[in-house]
Amino acid sequence: MVLPLVDENKPKCYLCHEGFENIEKLREHQKLKHGDIIESDEKQTMREPAPGDVTVF
Repeated sequence: MVLPLVDENKPKCYLCHEGFENIEKLREHQKLKHGDIIESDEKQTMREPAPGDVTVF
């Protein structure tokens, strides 16, 4: 999909590909429309190391 050059600098939702005027409106949209998906994704990224994982220094 090719976007016009006019929309290149506007933030875009990575879930529904809808464009917004600024980042605040994008955050509000994601919280209202995709809140459950964003919340479950954050829980997955906050995992601890599994037993037996090796830490490299």
